[in-house]
Amino acid sequence: MKRLLPLLLLGAAPAPPIADLLVRGGTVYPGTDAPFTGDVAVKGDRILTTGKRLAHAAKRVIDARGMIVAPGFIDPHTHMGEALASDDARERLVPAFLLQGVTTAFIGNDGGGAVDLAQALRRGRPVGINFAAYVGFGSVRQAVIGAAARAPDAGELRRMQGLVARAMCDGAMGLSTGLFYAPQSFARTDEVVALAREVAARGGIYDSHIRDESSYTIGLQAAVAEAIAVGRDAGLPVNISHIKALGVDVEGQSGAVIAAVRAARARGQGVTADQYPWNASGTSLVAALVPGWAQDGGRAALLRRLDDPAAAARLRTAMAENLRRRGGAMALLVTDGPDAGRRLAQLAGTGDPVDAAIAVIRRADPAVASFNQSERDIRAFMREPWVMTGSDASIGHPRVYGSFARKWAMYVRAGVLTPRQFVARSTTLTADTFGLAGRGRLRTGAFADLVVFDPARYAARATYAQPTLPAAGVRAVLVNGVVAVEDGRLTGAAAGRALPRTPRQGSCA
Repeated sequence: MKRLLPLLLLGAAPAPPIADLLVRGGTVYPGTDAPFTGDVAVKGDRILTTGKRLAHAAKRVIDARGMIVAPGFIDPHTHMGEALASDDARERLVPAFLLQGVTTAFIGNDGGGAVDLAQALRRGRPVGINFAAYVGFGSVRQAVIGAAARAPDAGELRRMQGLVARAMCDGAMGLSTGLFYAPQSFARTDEVVALAREVAARGGIYDSHIRDESSYTIGLQAAVAEAIAVGRDAGLPVNISHIKALGVDVEGQSGAVIAAVRAARARGQGVTADQYPWNASGTSLVAALVPGWAQDGGRAALLRRLDDPAAAARLRTAMAENLRRRGGAMALLVTDGPDAGRRLAQLAGTGDPVDAAIAVIRRADPAVASFNQSERDIRAFMREPWVMTGSDASIGHPRVYGSFARKWAMYVRAGVLTPRQFVARSTTLTADTFGLAGRGRLRTGAFADLVVFDPARYAARATYAQPTLPAAGVRAVLVNGVVAVEDGRLTGAAAGRALPRTPRQGSCA
């Protein structure tokens, strides 16, 4: 035995551990680091290692030659909560996301996040993607003071703060607001700050659909300044939702907005934004055209105003002005309900488009796509290193099925972004901004969320006329080490997980 010992010491190194899966021969974009041609080894739900020529044996191999291998994309702004809670197992897979390579999404944006975060994060049935959730300012306000256009009294404010604090302790990512939307629009800045301080105390984020992306009330630049001020006064990072310059009155103001964010960041404040790569936003017909004062008290109150001659005359004037700032009747496309696929101009025919809009609103409040952004502004925002990819996925809009793929096909191929920038701003920037530990990078020990896609074929197929066409060009997707897409098709695996945020130590005692 003594003679064998030196031979053992001098012998070959032990074989590397056997991987469950090896993604071999692709161009690997680890996140922010430089790409390389090589392999990614996966064991269980984690990345075992990455390298140029891994010697690992594997139970299964995915041939990625000619493909890009990247961390699974992370979507920081969606409206997919209903899909994740669906009774339909296929809907819970969220195929629109998996077939783009999106493995993690946020829900509860725009102030609509559930007040009961424990229930929102406790999904009893399997889901296809990972998800994190916000508590919504609008939901909290509605629960305490309803749809009234007034400030809370001291007791109501304490109740709202308590609901936010509880949600943070239950795992909320932070507080989302939609200050453009009634009844959230009735809140003053100091009310928002008071709730945001509860989030700051527990280490969360302030995410805002700002009060005005156009010229409806305080204007785009003042609304950006308000969001920055909330973060500064409450002491927490700010993310501006779906950053844009919306409508003819603010076209070209991207430069001023960018300058304001750069200045805040230079002062040491955490300010970021997400953006979808489409020139049409998605909202409802009421939100697009009806002024806030007419929404005081909710839908029933709005319908009463439409029946009151004096109020209706004032309302029609305001709606006509809002239609102008949106770009006119051809700029509004109804995307759900019986009028889906028709522009407001088509619904009006030779009549008044405001009359047509009122007729639709009396029946329901359908979703609309609003064509209101210039390509120059879109590209200006996209180039900023603090702007990450998002979808704002909502019913009837092609951004549900194609945002990440469209950004690659339309903007990377055109040279607006490099492939490395696209990957980093769709993965690592988002993970780092929101504190998603172990996500957003391909490196040893990280969760095995990854996408393999063909750089020549990866593109959106969804259009405004056909918004549910899945993206092309994705070869494979892994979610927590489980193959969810193989050879471009869903496997049916549902390996997604809830990602509750851990509150700051000692803040929930």
